[in-house]
Amino acid sequence: MNPLTNTHSGMPESEAAAEARRLIDAWTSKPIQHHPTSFRDDTEPPAFGATPPVKQEDRRIVPAWAAGIAVASIGVGAGVTGIGCGAWLVLQGLASATLNGVLMVTLPCAGLGMVATAIGGVISKARSAVTKTVYQGPVTHHTEIRNSTRGMFFARTRNDIR
Repeated sequence: MNPLTNTHSGMPESEAAAEARRLIDAWTSKPIQHHPTSFRDDTEPPAFGATPPVKQEDRRIVPAWAAGIAVASIGVGAGVTGIGCGAWLVLQGLASATLNGVLMVTLPCAGLGMVATAIGGVISKARSAVTKTVYQGPVTHHTEIRNSTRGMFFARTRNDIR
């Protein structure tokens, strides 16, 4: 047996080529068949039918109030976590500060506040008008008060000042 003219199964090369040609021709001679992968029914459903409606049970796993509480607790937890992280950062910053560093930051702010207060006081005094009421001649002041009360439980008092 010549290894150059035989295949692994012992079939001669010419027979193997003929068999391969026969299988290829048999496969390609069939028309390609396209099978639908979906179906659409365009008929209109009836507006009403003889079958009465069927009650469909509510099969939710979690009630709506429980889901709302869960969402709210997640929001509160995230907010508290954010506040905690912010407090941690502030406290870390305060822990790393020395008295000199704190004074260097706060004293200029306090000085600016004192200057602003002094300027505001000066402006306030400058804007205040001096008023003096001077009366000349005799002044008489007559006041008559008439009141009337009506009602027992829900009383209404009317005062007329003339």
